[in-house]
Amino acid sequence: QVQVVESGGGLVQPGGSLRLSCAASGSIFSIYAMGWYRQAPGKQRELVASITSGGSTSYADSVKGRFTISRDNAKNTVYLQMNNPKPEDTAVYYCNADVRLFTMQRGGYWGQGTQVTVSS
Repeated sequence: QVQVVESGGGLVQPGGSLRLSCAASGSIFSIYAMGWYRQAPGKQRELVASITSGGSTSYADSVKGRFTISRDNAKNTVYLQMNNPKPEDTAVYYCNADVRLFTMQRGGYWGQGTQVTVSS
């Protein structure tokens, strides 16, 4: 019913920049919050940044001042601009969308993840 697809991951050097994109599609009536999570090997999945439909944002302390989340409501797309990434940012990044369907059901939908590797 809902597909969430991330793109933009890859290898980036420390101090460089990378932009992740996430598009939601399907039987979507509206999208509430969208967020980026990450999971490094041997660690639990953690919230990196989130943004409401109104544009309010929140960030993990570890990425404040370096990462910026934004969204295009018309395209059901959320972005994560990663500036000055560090090796500890290496992880699989997942997108989550809090969606209300045309059936009025509501739920969270995950993408398949995109690998981000920060290394020189």
